[in-house]
Amino acid sequence: MALRVTQTMMSSQMISNITGNLNNMSKLQNQISTGKAINKPSDDPVGITFALRYRGEIASNDQYTDNADAALSSLEYMDTTIGQATDIVQRFRELMVKGANGTLEQTSLTAIQTEVSQLYNQMVEIGNSQFNGKQMFNGEQTGVKPYSTLGLDQASDPLADPPVLKAISNQTDTGSIQYELSPGMTMDVNMTGNDVFGASNESDTTSDNLFQLMHRAYNMLGSGDQEGLNGLLGQIDTRMNNMLTARAQIGARVNRVEIIQSRLSDVDVNLQQMQQKVEDVDMAQAITNMTTLENVYQASLSAGAKIIQPSLVDFLR
Repeated sequence: MALRVTQTMMSSQMISNITGNLNNMSKLQNQISTGKAINKPSDDPVGITFALRYRGEIASNDQYTDNADAALSSLEYMDTTIGQATDIVQRFRELMVKGANGTLEQTSLTAIQTEVSQLYNQMVEIGNSQFNGKQMFNGEQTGVKPYSTLGLDQASDPLADPPVLKAISNQTDTGSIQYELSPGMTMDVNMTGNDVFGASNESDTTSDNLFQLMHRAYNMLGSGDQEGLNGLLGQIDTRMNNMLTARAQIGARVNRVEIIQSRLSDVDVNLQQMQQKVEDVDMAQAITNMTTLENVYQASLSAGAKIIQPSLVDFLR
């Protein structure tokens, strides 16, 4: 039996088709105006899962990049600081060679003693260097100065509360500051004062702790012990070599961080491209589709005008 098509059915179908065309045009218009192919989860339920994953990976990569930038800044500052300390040790050694010269009078030795005292004070200042408000050479205790600032000509008081000590008595915290630069990979971005200036051991006269070496040299210059000054040269050379080794380690870390930065930059570019493929709209295709839908909409309106029959009012005119 043939289905009877009524005027109401035709009108309803026409309105449904026109509404569908308008909805499709509205969706395309929204994509063109935002530049995004996915503006709500229902636009592409599968694509939204990839988009959210890429956004999470990009955010993580950005954090690793920030960590690498901070690590590089810290390492470069430490490299500069150790370089300054090395220059002071070199000058200190030159003074010891000069002081060990048996032809010098006590007046000359006293002048050298004065300069050694100033070098000591400057070395203490370097040992208490801060970067971004944090102590560089005190391990994880970044809020505490690792070295006391008493000069060589000032008396210490170990029995005071708290004890008043010179830098020759100070040990630094041995904790390490680590930055995560990629998933599961961390790197130390600090060196302790013990690593750079030597561990304190006042009872050991063979210790190459830099502050103790300067303290012993200061006393020997005051007493005119030129033979003792000559004996310090080997210990000074050992400490110099250790400082150069520490600086080389810092340089190696700087190189590695720069490699990591380059890799993170490449990863970011790849993730951005994959995100754009999923989220961004193809403008040329979207505009072409929009033009097609406008033509379809106009055609549906034209066809609808022929379907709707004149009303009784039209006959009464």
